[in-house]
Amino acid sequence: MSEKAAAQTTNHTVTLIDNATGRRFELPILKGSTGPDVIDVRKLYQDTGYFTFDPGYTSTGSCESSITYIDGDAGVLLYRGYPIEQLAENSDFMECCYLLLYGDLPTAEQKRKFEHDITYHTMVHEQMHKFIEGLRRDAHPMAVMVGMVGALSAFYHDSTDITNPRHRMVASYRMIAKMPTLATWAYKYSIGQPFVYPRNDLRYSENFLHMMFATPCEPPRLTRFWRRRWTGS
Repeated sequence: MSEKAAAQTTNHTVTLIDNATGRRFELPILKGSTGPDVIDVRKLYQDTGYFTFDPGYTSTGSCESSITYIDGDAGVLLYRGYPIEQLAENSDFMECCYLLLYGDLPTAEQKRKFEHDITYHTMVHEQMHKFIEGLRRDAHPMAVMVGMVGALSAFYHDSTDITNPRHRMVASYRMIAKMPTLATWAYKYSIGQPFVYPRNDLRYSENFLHMMFATPCEPPRLTRFWRRRWTGS
């Protein structure tokens, strides 16, 4: 169900008339795969000397996207063309991540390999301990997360070229894999407990619960209810 985002130029135009001078300007209409048609104003300033004024982009599309479509007024959120309610009901987090990265839901084999690759990137550099310890224990959790995520590029600077498709994909895998580790370490630091490392024998959500609630003296007890609620199994 992958969709191409490139907007297509139509034969339709909108005529803008400057009432002060009588000058007329033809603005092309673009048609996307989803949503309303749009007026292309990229050359508006060049041709007219005017800017548009639209605080909050209430009537302006700021970019093209083949990943997400949002219509807040209508309550519509699409990921690669799939309604979010369908994905929430029928797919797990790993399948959604794969969909966003590659454009289609994975086959069983593709999902198995994707989960394996993500699992084996969940460890973070050991020096991240020292980075976290430089922060206040009562710091806001989002401030801690912003700092740690930003620091990843200093520890994994082999994949920071955004013009390189492979670098972008490696960075995406690392971000998906390491976010639970960083989030749980931020939580453990805030309550004064030792950090818990990820385990490669656990699934994504199970690993998160393990790192959140385990301690060196006692593992978390994942009841059947929590396994089903967090992992769908």
